[in-house]
Amino acid sequence: MAWVLTKYLVTAAVVVLVSEFAKRSDKLGALIAALPMVTVLTLIWLHVEKQPAAKVANHAWYTFWYVVPTLPMFLAFPGLLARWGFWPALGASVVLTAICFLVFALAMKRFGVMLM
Repeated sequence: MAWVLTKYLVTAAVVVLVSEFAKRSDKLGALIAALPMVTVLTLIWLHVEKQPAAKVANHAWYTFWYVVPTLPMFLAFPGLLARWGFWPALGASVVLTAICFLVFALAMKRFGVMLM
C-alpha cells in the first residue's frame, strides 16, 4: 500500500509542478507539459514493478501512436475557448480528439497498426 501511495504522490506532484510553472510562464508551462512526463513515470513504475520488457516497450509503442490523434485538440482548443468559454471548448476538444482517434485508428489498421 505504501508503494501505491508513493506512486500517487510523486505523480500528483508532477502535475501540480506543471500547473505552477504554467501560472508563471505560458511558454515554460507548455514546454514542461509537452514533455512526456506521465509516460516517463509510467515506464519507470512498470520497470520498478518488474514488468516484462515487452510490456514496457508496448506501452511506449502505443503511446506514440495515441499521441498523434490528440494533436488537433491543441490547435482547436484556443480558438474554441475564445468563442465558447472553457467548459464547452474543453468538451468539444475531447469529442474532437475521440473522433480523430477513431479515424486515425481505422487508417492505421490498413498499415497493420492495431490501436483498437
